[in-house]
Amino acid sequence: MHEGVREGSEPETWILVEHLPVVTMGRQAKRENVLLSEEMLAARGVDLVQIERGGDVTYHGPGQLVVYPIRKLERFREVVPLVRALEGAVIATVARFGITADRWSEHAGVWVGRDQICAIGLAVQKMVSLHGIALNVSTELDYDRLINPCGLTDRGITSISKETGRPVTLDEVKPILIEELEKAFGVTLRQAQGDT
Repeated sequence: MHEGVREGSEPETWILVEHLPVVTMGRQAKRENVLLSEEMLAARGVDLVQIERGGDVTYHGPGQLVVYPIRKLERFREVVPLVRALEGAVIATVARFGITADRWSEHAGVWVGRDQICAIGLAVQKMVSLHGIALNVSTELDYDRLINPCGLTDRGITSISKETGRPVTLDEVKPILIEELEKAFGVTLRQAQGDT
């Protein structure tokens, strides 16, 4: 898809997905931020994958809404506005669940107090973005025993379910996040034929 967008044979594409348990290590990842060996992670059903996005170590798994914007950028200076727009869409989304969230100037992502509710890690190859955001909706929040999320040891993690005090599903969050992404980016997102 990335290649198709880059060559102009495919339209801008946004992928929304829920992953099986996986720990991903970005370009700046430090192995010491993965707290278990690869064998111990595998025994728990968690893959460990080195990838090309920015940032350190991230967990993806059930209950987490992951969004990959595959967008052509005209200039490299559009990367920071892309990150800020993604953050803004997430802040607006969680606000609709009564959650006050914000950016943290030192680290991309969305935060509720000192706890991260959404991680952001992007890559830009040949002026087309890939990778994206991971919004904790109903994610099991014990994954900080597997990794130091985003390489941070002095901050916590949270989810929409934890902050609202009730089970929240991806089906509840997805249409709201799509709506806020459409507003933030001035696009209309349509579901591809045959996708669920």
